[in-house]
Amino acid sequence: ICVPTPLDKCHQPDLSYITTTADAIAPYLHAGQLIVLESTTYPGTTEEVLIPILEKNNLSDLKAARGEAVGQDEFCVAFSPEREDPGNDSIARRDIPKVVGGLNPAAAGAAAALYGTIFNRIVRVSTPAVAEMTKLLENIYRCVNIALVNELKLLALRMGIDIWEVIQAASTKPFGFQAFYPGPGLGGHCIPIDPFYLSWKAKQFDFHARFIELAGEINAAMPYHVAAAVSSALNQHRKTVNGARVLVLGVAYKKDIDDLRESPALTIIELLQKQGGKVDYHDPYFSHVGHGRHYDLEMDRATLDNLEQYDCVVIVTDHSDYDYEKIVRESQLVIDTRNATRGICSPKIVRC
Repeated sequence: ICVPTPLDKCHQPDLSYITTTADAIAPYLHAGQLIVLESTTYPGTTEEVLIPILEKNNLSDLKAARGEAVGQDEFCVAFSPEREDPGNDSIARRDIPKVVGGLNPAAAGAAAALYGTIFNRIVRVSTPAVAEMTKLLENIYRCVNIALVNELKLLALRMGIDIWEVIQAASTKPFGFQAFYPGPGLGGHCIPIDPFYLSWKAKQFDFHARFIELAGEINAAMPYHVAAAVSSALNQHRKTVNGARVLVLGVAYKKDIDDLRESPALTIIELLQKQGGKVDYHDPYFSHVGHGRHYDLEMDRATLDNLEQYDCVVIVTDHSDYDYEKIVRESQLVIDTRNATRGICSPKIVRC
């Protein structure tokens, strides 16, 4: 089972895809079958949400399987988190170690045997909850560090310091430092969401995950920073967002992929539209942006043939296909959220 696990409008976990899928497949399962959940979720989902649904559908063998030896006629349940890095071709999928946590040793063994036909290395952990927490740690690690550099970027802007140069210099340290880069906000189906899944679950244990929540809040605020930077830059040219023509370059959540999920570009577009901006977009991977879970957009891709018609061009996703020198040369004003124009000197560029 590998289905979306989004947040609702109140930033609460939405497990409806898991529960609906479990209800749908339960009548077709048979004794001795392996059921594996791969969706990123909070620790406890496999045992507290998935298994009760299967039990409700008269799969009573699961009850006997908990913590006990499992016979060949009983069911096996495990959690094994999806590990993907869209757009990264430097590592083959089978070379990514596969974490597996079974409800009991037999379930773990069955899951390991299945995934062993696909992946070169299987990492068995003691329980599904450990496997669930492992995925959250991996993603929250990135979320927290990106939030750190995003906040440092905001400070560096006020201080007149180039945060990208700072990161480049810090990266020369051969130990104790890993580079993370600021941007217009987080996207994708995991990293922007996972902190809120864990902090929600933590409250059930009377624990306030303040550090994790703060990181999520900082990253979620970055599209608002970009919209404010657009407004400020237009003001410097005696213009307002209201009535301005704005072109957003890149709507995918990261460069060189065709994935819109949780993309900060969509939030930025809506924020500028709400201020009266006439917003177009261009992305080589999307000819149309339609209505989504949290966005009510219906837009067709603009062309790059007449950039001078726009009061402002906002680089949100730094696709490799773009000719940034040409973009700067032909635009009136460029807001760069990704350091895509590094090495280009022009008074038209505002880095934010």
